[in-house]
Amino acid sequence: MSYSSPHINTMLTAARQAGKKLVRDFGEVENLQVSVKGVSDFVSAADMQSEKILINELSRAYPDYDILAEEAGEIKNSKNDNPLKWIIDPLDGTTNFLFGIPHFAISIALQKNGETLSGIVYNPITDDLFWAVKGKGAFCNNKRLRVSVREKFGSCTIGTGIPHKGLKDHEEYLVGLTKIMENAAAIRRFGTASLDLVYVAAGKFDGYWEKNLKIWDIAAGALIVTEAGGRVTDFRGMNGYLESGNIVSSNFKIHDELLRLIKI
Repeated sequence: MSYSSPHINTMLTAARQAGKKLVRDFGEVENLQVSVKGVSDFVSAADMQSEKILINELSRAYPDYDILAEEAGEIKNSKNDNPLKWIIDPLDGTTNFLFGIPHFAISIALQKNGETLSGIVYNPITDDLFWAVKGKGAFCNNKRLRVSVREKFGSCTIGTGIPHKGLKDHEEYLVGLTKIMENAAAIRRFGTASLDLVYVAAGKFDGYWEKNLKIWDIAAGALIVTEAGGRVTDFRGMNGYLESGNIVSSNFKIHDELLRLIKI
């Protein structure tokens, strides 16, 4: 499958290469579940191998682009002051992967001066590519994506991510969660932020919120939502979500209500 954007084609090629390895490793994880010892180390190795493949493929195509990757950190390739930069999450949904749950993704975004120009979220299990180029719309494979049109909050399905062990703000989160439970039709917690975002873009979720995320979790997905006609903000209704890691996305019609309900 070929797309009109050379950057999207490069990202897809890299993601498919890494995705094949992840799918093979995922089959091994299910076998390793009989013994807890070693499973976590195996998944960490799979994560790092996926990232290595992505870095190699992207660097081969665009050797002058900088890279920010979850494991490797900042990689400076350009001599420019304002270079293009790849933002890479080689395995979003690590806990799902660890426990043999087939719901995880590879996320890649391309930025310049902090602005996301294009991005993909690739699900290697289903071989679905969610992608967007700024100003050109959002797509799943070759199908145009549109956010939902529901405007009555009581009819909406809302995605979220629950703070896990080691993170703070559990009590704060529960306040918003309780309000959403009392007002929405349904809540879903799938454990992969990038896929949660593209589900908003595809109209599968009407909204989604989560705290304490990293830029590689959300940069690509946030662009895909906005290009599908949705709204993405931080918890204050501003554009600081990439810096804060606190993100709210929706179909626009329910955004203010979603912000109001999760506000402490």
